[in-house]
Amino acid sequence: MKFFRNTILGPKISESLASVLPVTGIVLVLMLTIVPVDAEMLLAFLIGAVFLIIGMGLFTLGAETAMTPMGEYVGSKITKSRNLFLIIFVSLFVGTMITVSEPDLKVLADQIFKDNPNLLIWSVALGVGVLLVVAMLRIVFSIKLRYLLIGLYAIVFVLAIFVPEDFLALSFDSGGVTTGPMTVPFIMALGVGVASIRADDKGGDSFGLVALCSVGPILAVMILGIISGGKIEPQEDYSMELVRNSRDIFGIFLRDLPSHAIDVATAVGPIVVFFLIFRFFSGGRGTKGLGKILVGVIYTYVGLVLFLTGVDVGFMPVGAYIGEHLVDSEFRWLIVPIGMVMGYFIVAAEPAVHVLKKQVEEVTAGMISGKLLSLTLSIGVGVAIGIAMLRVLTGISIMWIIVPGYAIALVLSFFVPDIFTSIAFDSGGVASGPMTATFLLPFAVGACSAVEGGNTVTDAYGLVALVAMTPLIAIQILGLVYKAKQKKHSATVEEPSADEEVIDTAVVTDDDIIEL
Repeated sequence: MKFFRNTILGPKISESLASVLPVTGIVLVLMLTIVPVDAEMLLAFLIGAVFLIIGMGLFTLGAETAMTPMGEYVGSKITKSRNLFLIIFVSLFVGTMITVSEPDLKVLADQIFKDNPNLLIWSVALGVGVLLVVAMLRIVFSIKLRYLLIGLYAIVFVLAIFVPEDFLALSFDSGGVTTGPMTVPFIMALGVGVASIRADDKGGDSFGLVALCSVGPILAVMILGIISGGKIEPQEDYSMELVRNSRDIFGIFLRDLPSHAIDVATAVGPIVVFFLIFRFFSGGRGTKGLGKILVGVIYTYVGLVLFLTGVDVGFMPVGAYIGEHLVDSEFRWLIVPIGMVMGYFIVAAEPAVHVLKKQVEEVTAGMISGKLLSLTLSIGVGVAIGIAMLRVLTGISIMWIIVPGYAIALVLSFFVPDIFTSIAFDSGGVASGPMTATFLLPFAVGACSAVEGGNTVTDAYGLVALVAMTPLIAIQILGLVYKAKQKKHSATVEEPSADEEVIDTAVVTDDDIIEL
C-alpha cells in the first residue's frame, strides 16, 4: 500500500477515492433503508464506483501531464506570433473540437436527442468556439470581463423571451455541461499561455475563459430552439437491463467498454492530431517533453473510458431509481435535504474542479487555497440541488430562479476584485461536470416521473444550470470577505487604487466565511 501511494498514480487515486466515497456512502444508506434495491443493482453500483475512482484518478493525472501543457503551449505560441488572424482561427478550431470531445456534452445529448445527438453537440461546439475567440481577444486587448458578461447575458435573457419552453432549461444546462473535464484544463491553460505574454498581466486575465465559453452554448441552443421550434422528447427510462446473476452484470460493463472507447477516441483524437501538427509547424520539432504529453494523453483516454462506463452502467440507473422511489414514498420531501447533501459532496468528485483548484492556487500564489475554494463550491452546489429538487416537486419555472440569480452575480461583480469575478464565473462552469449530468440529472428525472403532472423537460432539466449558477454568487461572496479583510490592513498597508488588481498578503481563511 505504501508503495502504491508513492507512485505517480497513487495520490490521484487517493484524491478520487476521498471524493467518491461520501456520495457512494449516502447512496448505500438510501439503498439499505428508505429505497431498497435488489442485489444486482447494488453490485452494479459498487462496480461503477470502482470504475469511477480509477477513471477519475487516471484522468486527473492525464490532465496535468497532457491537456494543461498542450493548452499552455498553443496559447503562448499563437500570442507570440502577434498574428490576430492566427489567434482567431486557432481559438475557433480548438474551442469547437475540444467541445466535441467533451464527455459531459455527449451524455446530455444522448439523453435529449437520442436519434440525432450530433445536432446538439455541434451547435454547442460552435457556440463555444465563437465565444473562445471573444475570450482570447478580451485578454489580448485587456477588456474588462464584467462588461462582456453583462452584455452577453443581456442578449441571453432577451432571446429567452422567444425561445420555446422545451428549449429554455436545456439551453442553460448546455452551458453547464460544456465546460467539463476535457474542456476546462485545455481552455484554462490556453488562457494562461496567452496571458503570460502580456507584460502587464498579474494573473487575473488567465481566468474568465471558461466563464465566457459557458455563454456560447446557451446562445447556440436558444437559437437552435427558435429555428427548429420543435418539442423535445428526452430519455426517461434509465432502468437497468434485466440480469440473472453477477456474471450478467460484468457482461454489461464489458459490452459498454468498447463503445465508450470508440467515442472517446473519436473525440480526443482530433485535438491530439491538431496539437502535433501545430507543434511541428510552430518550431517544436524536437522530442523534448512530447513523450510525457503522449503518455498523459493515454492516461486521459483510459480514465475517461472507465469514468463514462462506470457512470453509464452503474450510476445513472441507480440515480433515476432512487429519485423515483423516494418521491413515490411517504418521505418524498426528504428529496430536498438529501439532494443538498449529495450536491455538497458530489462537486468534489468532479474531475475539472481538481484542475481549477490547482490553477487557482498557482495564479493567486496561495492567497486562495484549494480547500477553501472547494468548500465554497460545495456549499453553493448543495443549495443549487436543493432548489432543483423543490422545482421538481412544485414545478416552479426556472426563469424565476435564473434571472434574479444572474442579476445578483453580475451586480456583485462591481464590488469584488476582478479576479474573484473571473474565478466565480469559471467555477460555475466546472462545478457542473460528468457527475452532475450522469447521476444528479437522472435522479431529478426519476423523481419528476413520480410527481403527478410533472414535466421532465421543464421541471427536471435545468438542474445543471442551477449548479452552474450558484457558485457565481458563492465565490463572489468569498471575494467580499477578502476585500473586507484587505481594509483591515489599510492602516499599515497602502491601499491600491480602484483600477488596480492587486492581491496583497491577506489570506482568507475558513473562519472568515463562518464570521460572514
